[in-house]
Amino acid sequence: MKDTVLYIVVPVYKDAEVIKVTCPLFLGQLFKMRDEGLISDKSRVLFVDDGSGDDSWDTIKQLCNDDPHVKGIALSRNRGHQNAVVAGLMEAMPNCDVTISIDDDGQDDVGAMTDMIREYDNGCEIVYGVRQNRDTDTFMKRFTAQTYYKTLNVLGADVIYNHADYRLVSSRALKEFANFHEVNLFLRGLFPMVGFKSTCVYYDRHERMAGKGHYSISKLFTLAFDGVTSLSVKPIKIITWFGFVVAVISFILLIYTIVSHFAMATPPGWASTACIISFLSGIQMVSIGVIGEYIGKIYLETKQRPRYIISDRAGEDQKN
Repeated sequence: MKDTVLYIVVPVYKDAEVIKVTCPLFLGQLFKMRDEGLISDKSRVLFVDDGSGDDSWDTIKQLCNDDPHVKGIALSRNRGHQNAVVAGLMEAMPNCDVTISIDDDGQDDVGAMTDMIREYDNGCEIVYGVRQNRDTDTFMKRFTAQTYYKTLNVLGADVIYNHADYRLVSSRALKEFANFHEVNLFLRGLFPMVGFKSTCVYYDRHERMAGKGHYSISKLFTLAFDGVTSLSVKPIKIITWFGFVVAVISFILLIYTIVSHFAMATPPGWASTACIISFLSGIQMVSIGVIGEYIGKIYLETKQRPRYIISDRAGEDQKN
């Protein structure tokens, strides 16, 4: 048996019934890899309660009592999925050699963890879990997802196509990631920035095993926008170039207007004037909004508030 200690980090938000179903799934994969000699028996499943407000934390404590291979931490309030993942990773880092983050709904194939560990043994510090295809998605969901990833890449966010937050990260890579102190988190784009040798493991995504998802269209849009504004200033550059193009066109129209005036051929033109003013006003409002978003992020970063606060812990504390 190898002495590699693995922590499976599972963020939980209002999913008490879900983790009752998926915890045995995670433990089963943990024991399978242990029996195959890939990881140590000190490996654990670490649940992170993201201020759920339901019975999730009580359920996690019960799971910890039922099996010593389960641990849990509770955040003092809801801080969002990305912060919950980071809280779990930082909690696990001193106690393990490698972590794997995964959602609690059972949609991600836990069997891919075996391939991830093998890639880690081959020298990879980060292994991304990537969906094999989106055949089970509706056309609209598949179209929006593809547009989402392509837009992120075009706007300067370096992300892995069809990768969410199912990934292996070694403790070595985590120690370097801990030096990233930004409050506005977009982990899909941050981990590629850490560097080190990395690869992808492909898997088929399943249906949700229980409960309902908590990511609405608006939350997904917010996550995508946060990803761009947290990792790239390209939108501001686009605004600058667009403003330059509009200024050139306006200058040409100004010359045309002056020439038309002296040629005594000036048309009434109130409709076209109204359209131009409305168009430019809209562009200005959008531009101010984008720039304001960046200023807001700067404001939050300068405060240096903690990304999370742990209010409680459960399970055995196993130190290496």
